[in-house]
Amino acid sequence: MTKNKIDISLIDLEKEKDKITDIPGLIEYAHHAGSAIIKPEDRGRIKGTAVAAMHDQTDRQFRQLYEQMQTLIEQAKYLKSRVEVSERIYQAHVPFQPVIGKIYFLYKKKNGEDLLSMISPDEWGKSFPYEAFEAEVRLLSDHTWEVVKTESQDYQY
Repeated sequence: MTKNKIDISLIDLEKEKDKITDIPGLIEYAHHAGSAIIKPEDRGRIKGTAVAAMHDQTDRQFRQLYEQMQTLIEQAKYLKSRVEVSERIYQAHVPFQPVIGKIYFLYKKKNGEDLLSMISPDEWGKSFPYEAFEAEVRLLSDHTWEVVKTESQDYQY
């Protein structure tokens, strides 16, 4: 086996000076035989992966915000219905002082007026004196009324 001799005169020493450093970890290629393999990066793939991850994350955040908005819309509708029922009850005939947290029953009288009662539709039996049962309601601490049940739920008279 013959060894090739290196002709030093053919080496550009100025160019080679750029390949020497006191901190070999900063050069962009392996500086000795045991160094880690350094491959050029595929910047397009890296950017594409990063952009896809960014879109995935923002899509999840948009879905989360949408779900939160839906919850807020449902809460607003519920609050609006409580106000509507509360206004109707406060315009109704109420022959007693309602107590916070107690259950009452809203009826429509035959003349079209509303009446708030302590007697449930089941307790009237066959002598139901009103045109219709409207709702079972509870007085809340903010003096709005919560609908517990409506006429379409569970009552037989």
